[in-house]
Amino acid sequence: MKYNNNIKALLCGSLLLLAGGTSLTSCTDWLEKDPESIVAEDEAFKNFRNFQGYIEEIYSLIPDKEKVNYCTAWNFGDDAVHNPEGYAHMDHQVDLGNYRNWYNNNQCWLNGDRQSLWRSSWYCIRKCNMGIEQIKSLVGTDEERDLLLGQMYFFRAWWHFELMCYFGGLPYITKAFEATSIPELPRLSFQECADSCAADFEKAYDLLPNDWDETLAGMQTSGVNDLRVNKFMALCYLGKVYLWAGSPLMKEFEKAWKKDENRFDAGAATLLGASSNGKTYDYDEKYCKLAAETFGKALDMVNRGQVKYKLAEFKYVTTDEHDNAGIYNHVREENSDETNFYSDIFYTVKQNWKVPGVKEAIFRGVCSGLNTANWNCAKIFGPKVQGLVAHDKIIHHPTANVIDQYGMANGEPIYLVKNGEYVINDSAHWDPEHPYKDRDPRFYHDIIFDGFHYVLSTDALNSDQKKLEYCDLYTGGAMRGVADGSSTGYFIQKLVPHQCNEGDRWYDWDWAFECYLPYMRLADIYLMYAEAMTAIACSKDDKNFIKDKSYCSTLSAVDAINALRNRVSSEDYPLEPVATRFVNSPKLFMDEVRRERAVELAFEGFRWCDLQRWLLLTEPPYTVKYSHEFERLETDSWFKTNDPKDAKVGNFHKEELITRRLESKHYWFPLPDKDIYLYEGFPQNPGW
Repeated sequence: MKYNNNIKALLCGSLLLLAGGTSLTSCTDWLEKDPESIVAEDEAFKNFRNFQGYIEEIYSLIPDKEKVNYCTAWNFGDDAVHNPEGYAHMDHQVDLGNYRNWYNNNQCWLNGDRQSLWRSSWYCIRKCNMGIEQIKSLVGTDEERDLLLGQMYFFRAWWHFELMCYFGGLPYITKAFEATSIPELPRLSFQECADSCAADFEKAYDLLPNDWDETLAGMQTSGVNDLRVNKFMALCYLGKVYLWAGSPLMKEFEKAWKKDENRFDAGAATLLGASSNGKTYDYDEKYCKLAAETFGKALDMVNRGQVKYKLAEFKYVTTDEHDNAGIYNHVREENSDETNFYSDIFYTVKQNWKVPGVKEAIFRGVCSGLNTANWNCAKIFGPKVQGLVAHDKIIHHPTANVIDQYGMANGEPIYLVKNGEYVINDSAHWDPEHPYKDRDPRFYHDIIFDGFHYVLSTDALNSDQKKLEYCDLYTGGAMRGVADGSSTGYFIQKLVPHQCNEGDRWYDWDWAFECYLPYMRLADIYLMYAEAMTAIACSKDDKNFIKDKSYCSTLSAVDAINALRNRVSSEDYPLEPVATRFVNSPKLFMDEVRRERAVELAFEGFRWCDLQRWLLLTEPPYTVKYSHEFERLETDSWFKTNDPKDAKVGNFHKEELITRRLESKHYWFPLPDKDIYLYEGFPQNPGW
């Protein structure tokens, strides 16, 4: 079926009003409905059950980034690449600068076949506005009214904000328009639109409870309210909106916006130019103060135990039944909290397809359904050599760029960025002859590297596949083929474990494998708080502000970063706090905050937006994707009795894979051409 993506159709068309129940009609079904088939409004909005049924559809339309089609793409930054069979996907098109491809690319969550940010946003914004206008029809209690309104204000802001991250400021829609009219609303700047989002998130915060199970209405669905939006979610997104509005890109583009004429300055497409790197620490202090105060309030709620959210435990056994380090195979320590395990943030196995996220996930959508991960996501991260991982030969694998972001156990980065180049940090004591030794523990959790014991159960493998039990990821190795292996020397297992292969077969039905990427988790709140505080310190050029514990929280910016480092540190895999020399310089500490963000949130789909808002998207070295090349010096048998991180290699170096020829216009995705001609006040993004 060909979908109607036109904004006018989505904002002004008829909505299917659901009268009660939780079996929800999808957005795609609605697009085929005849307008005369609408359920009467007096049924849809008459009581809390029916009204909540109307809202439930919004939850179902939140795109599942990993499963919008059989094989999807969501990492547009410098942290991942596709092999050639996946070059049609949106992440590679971003590498080519072909942003217009998003219009027709159904392998991307921006415009996917099953779920689409673009279509769902405008549709759900209209649903929210209709519901807000119809709240007067409700026969119910004040508590029920508040719950309904709080959800609708939250989602009206959330859908606008998600669009803004990729397309910039837009009209902020607060009315359900009739099909006979074109709403000629002015396009707003990002900061103007952010102010409207903030107002709605504040309303949601005031109206929503911290815990639905503690409300009379929520008790009707007690135990299954985890995904419903609440006060803490609204507070955290309020902080995120403020931080994004205060980011260098948004501050710079505000200068290019002609408010009185509702258009970009004629020179906006080249406003940033080659000098944008120098502006990367130039934040809007007003918005960053609001962000810091908001995140500080949220983290104080966490530390006082006022909310259910906690950082997941990063506790892995020293060795497992295969005599491997348990961190490689994601084996939990027995004495740790089985309900809050770090790996379970991203995937679950043998838990009856439980939605991943545990106590750390703050905001998630609804998983696509039983065993959909098997077809859509579980088979796109490992080697396809000799069919070792089933399905076609599309593979997501990490760049050497992100591998280099994972620093050393002593807390130091391997590289510093100086004059647009990566420069070795001597204080890291990184040894290129032992490149994987003494690294950040998250490296061993997230990344598959040379000599890694990839297949643990080999009985079902044929003779050719059994030769691949241990990874050959050195230059010229069996798993380095561009077509069916890794072009960079690594595979990802943070989101999908390496046991999803033809020997271990964790993607079979009986393993009940499920995966889902949360849109927001608690670690991100620590990171954004640290960034907001450091941005203020940069504007003041005040190193003491980074260590301030009294401004808006019991935590300083340094405390927030070290909280994430402390949670992954153990006796076997230590990770030291941020070095003092970084703490004594606001700009150097900002670099560490950003590196911590790159590591903790690797492959979760945030990197492009981060480089974008920091004005680094077009700047070297972030425009070049690298591989690591090296010679294996150990024998194949060595890896069967030794830890691969201790292997010695030769001639370790980087080689260029892809150079992104990005210009200033690539800081925003283009709007569909058919929409910018709707009326004069809806201009295209500059340069497109």
